[in-house]
Amino acid sequence: MLRGLYTAAAGMITQQRVHDTVTQNIANVNTTGYKQVNSVARSFPEVLVSAVGGSQKASTPIGKLNTGVFAEESLPSFTQGDARETGNRTDFALVGSLQLQNPANGQDYVFDASGKSVQEDGSVVYQPQAFFTVRDAEGNVKYTRDGGFHVDAAGRLVTAEGYEVLGTNNNPITIAGAVDQLKVDNQGRIVNPDGTAGPQLLISVANQPNQLVRDGNGVYEVADPNAAGINPLAAGAQVEVRQGSLENSNVDSAQAMVDLMAAQRAYEANQQVIQYYDRSLDKAVNEIGRV
Repeated sequence: MLRGLYTAAAGMITQQRVHDTVTQNIANVNTTGYKQVNSVARSFPEVLVSAVGGSQKASTPIGKLNTGVFAEESLPSFTQGDARETGNRTDFALVGSLQLQNPANGQDYVFDASGKSVQEDGSVVYQPQAFFTVRDAEGNVKYTRDGGFHVDAAGRLVTAEGYEVLGTNNNPITIAGAVDQLKVDNQGRIVNPDGTAGPQLLISVANQPNQLVRDGNGVYEVADPNAAGINPLAAGAQVEVRQGSLENSNVDSAQAMVDLMAAQRAYEANQQVIQYYDRSLDKAVNEIGRV
């Protein structure tokens, strides 16, 4: 009996975490460059259930049973958000979809809506994702899709948190002329007033975006750049820098509400199971014991 009690309790904890994750997504539906997070739930290891007793000498297997579920991790979905035009010359959006070629057959992988491709052998291939490259005050390199930059008093292009926006030479981007005359082409190159090419925004591509870890405020960091496959965006890649636009959150508000209701219903179902076990234990302890 207690096994069912623990299983229902594990289900309630899991649904509580799913509810928290969906609530976080809804709270950031208007956050620039925000990528929604999906909870991944896994079952506890299976146990073999057997029938014992009766006239049979040996137990008879009747099947397998999972002993509960838990929310193992929360995975971000890096799918493209809609570009929203702002007209601000220091706002930038990354627009495009990077493809990856399968070395086995020479054709591009087909990625699903969450940005991954599951192979026949069960291995998962993630779609490469592009990010602006920034650097914090401690010199740590980070990555973001929030292109809402501004120019500080020193003429540097910085994020809302004050992180320096890096160029392809790994130095901060400095704006020489007037901000209202700033012009950047679709490759991220700053065009000087005289028409010559200035510094270029460093766009980094993460071939394993699942290795990125949220650092708050729409910024990601990575412990091992080699494991994450971090490289500069290759020339001719299918990603463009769109000046005067920002990337909206990729949260699907309608789907988020459905997920929220589903988590609530599942939570309530597990709660009723616990109440049932509680009443059964109450009878077993307080009423059967009197007989």
